Amino acid sequence: MSVIALGLDLVDVARVKALLERHGERFCERTFSTAECAYCDAHTEPAIHYAARFAAKEAVAKALGTGFSQGVNWKDIEVLRSDQGVPSIALHAGAKAKADELGITKWLLSLTHTSTTAAASVVALSNG
Repeated sequence: MSVIALGLDLVDVARVKALLERHGERFCERTFSTAECAYCDAHTEPAIHYAARFAAKEAVAKALGTGFSQGVNWKDIEVLRSDQGVPSIALHAGAKAKADELGITKWLLSLTHTSTTAAASVVALSNG
């Protein structure tokens, strides 16, 4: 496997908490999948988990080299979680098309958070 790109992002949990308080369900629906919202909302402090997923989406958009433009939207990037708790990335629509164009076949994802900050790091890999 070859490294194609990497992305890193850091998010202030208070900023995400403010977005949730101000825009609530609308913010969730525009930014996260139904599964992501359900996962975050199941926690005592949902904002921490939303912030980590927000950071992951930003990190992937950076690795794709597009940001949230060129047909790549927030919901095109989804953070999944295995039964063992391992996070992963699933791409849809414009993000998937861009990854395919770049030859990206696999993503490595690491998430971390404290009560005040969340961070995500991604590595985009190809089979080549």
